[in-house]
Amino acid sequence: MPRQVLLLRGVNVGRGNRIGMAALREALGEAGYEDVRTHLQSGNVILGSGARPDRLAADCASLIATRFGLDIDVQARSRDQLAEVVRRDPLGAVATEPKAYQVTFLAGELPKGTIERLEAAAAGDERVVAIGREVYAWHPAGVARSKLWSLLAGRGLGVSGTSRNWTTVKRLLELAGD
Repeated sequence: MPRQVLLLRGVNVGRGNRIGMAALREALGEAGYEDVRTHLQSGNVILGSGARPDRLAADCASLIATRFGLDIDVQARSRDQLAEVVRRDPLGAVATEPKAYQVTFLAGELPKGTIERLEAAAAGDERVVAIGREVYAWHPAGVARSKLWSLLAGRGLGVSGTSRNWTTVKRLLELAGD
């Protein structure tokens, strides 16, 4: 069965959208997905499914709504799609700290003009590159006060998405290859 990665937005961050990873694994397993594993407590799931990633994301969002009563945005990438995200690495030459290097996974491409807004928000040495349904962002001073990060983390992109740091992206790819 092809390996896929689910990325849930805003799970177990703060007091809202709480889902135990064991309960999530159980729910996905009961729904027929194979070899369900999670990474960290922030909504990273690796599983076996023959569904197209967009269909898988929609089905899993529906399952989470039904089972846990939560409206969670879910992005899905096949193992090969995730490998391509890592292979591209457009900011690898400057992004020297993996935890300050973020990839935002989107449900679709950014609407016209959005990348220009992101580029304008990049301050100092921050960098941003959009390729297809991913936005790569380098925050050398961290994300805490970054206007660029605020835009990427908010809901104003015109398309749903969720971000992971480079360390997590690479680890998910490793887990999807097991």
